[in-house]
Amino acid sequence: MLRVNRPEVRNALDLATVRELTSAVSELSSDKEVGAIVITGAGDAVFVSGADINDIRARKRNDGLAAINSTLFAAIEKCPKVTIAAVNGLALGGGCELSLACDLRIAASHAKFGQPEVALGIIPGAGATQRLPRIVGLGRAKHMVLTGDAIDAQKALDWGLVSAVVAREELPAQAIALAERVLSRGPLAIRLAKLALNASSRVDLDSGLLIETLAQAICFESEDKQEGTTAFLEKRPAKFTGE
Repeated sequence: MLRVNRPEVRNALDLATVRELTSAVSELSSDKEVGAIVITGAGDAVFVSGADINDIRARKRNDGLAAINSTLFAAIEKCPKVTIAAVNGLALGGGCELSLACDLRIAASHAKFGQPEVALGIIPGAGATQRLPRIVGLGRAKHMVLTGDAIDAQKALDWGLVSAVVAREELPAQAIALAERVLSRGPLAIRLAKLALNASSRVDLDSGLLIETLAQAICFESEDKQEGTTAFLEKRPAKFTGE
């Protein structure tokens, strides 16, 4: 589990924290013993409150063009492991965008999501204008971005931003249980399904279907497919190897 631990600034993302998280994601991505990555914030009030405002105030045009945070979020999105955001409180600005980069999102009942950047005279600059509409729809994304209003966990569930809302004290266990549920499936199939799903928002339908077909062809030749189908017919749990 990766935990953003900067309680003195409400788990805000400064450049050092972004670099540390990027390095950790890279390391875990290549670790064969790791099947899933759960990302959360320290404490039970804030997931990530966004970028450090002092950092934002000091940034100039070239910093904006460098898309400082997007390197981290792209690494999370492209990570071969399943990534889960366990949103334990406020997910604002870069915090909301961090959750958007993850494959799955689960929230504590008191969590809130928001993109308040327009109140600072800037726009979301780490993927929200692109990832948020793909998840909740263009109209809802425009409402969040253009008003800067935060939404609560229940509305996030209703809008499809999160897949579950749980009690505050149950969040860590529920996030791990969700990871374990995914990891009980065929690991090769999970990796290829994630690849195909990510491609769905970037390519046309015919290209996406081709990616799906090729991914399925790889699955059909895998040991996991043989084990999964055999286990189903024998009415026993499958023992996948990822091969």
